[in-house]
Amino acid sequence: MSTRWYPIYQRGNPQLRVFLPNFWMKLIRPTEEQPPNVVTFSVSMEMTKYDVRSYLEKIYKLPVVDVRTRIALGETKKDQTYGYITKKDDVKLAYVTLPREESFVFPDFFSEKAEKQAKEEKSLDESKEGFRRFLDRNKKRPGTPGWFSI
Repeated sequence: MSTRWYPIYQRGNPQLRVFLPNFWMKLIRPTEEQPPNVVTFSVSMEMTKYDVRSYLEKIYKLPVVDVRTRIALGETKKDQTYGYITKKDDVKLAYVTLPREESFVFPDFFSEKAEKQAKEEKSLDESKEGFRRFLDRNKKRPGTPGWFSI
């Protein structure tokens, strides 16, 4: 794991010191409607808005107009049987605004899979409807339990 602290002194030369920050960023799909030039990231809790801006400008060469951050509280649940309370970790979200002429569309990696699943659901619904029509047609047939009233 990388760390912001220098390693403990070790005898011998050369004393190699590597600075690896604990920063990470994850692109997430926004939960609410946003303008096309706003991108949402889940970032490390230690990152500030200035860190986010410099990270995107220096590494990815993105022109950043504004960065806003907020901390989303983790979900709190009470266990029904034992009564103890659990809480998920808090998450820091960064909303990055790009210039007006820039726009970001979240990539759709699973469009083929969604189409295939929708097609399977449609065929399943058609077969259910066909079976329902078959049952309705044969409901009043002699010899079935619903024909005679007791």
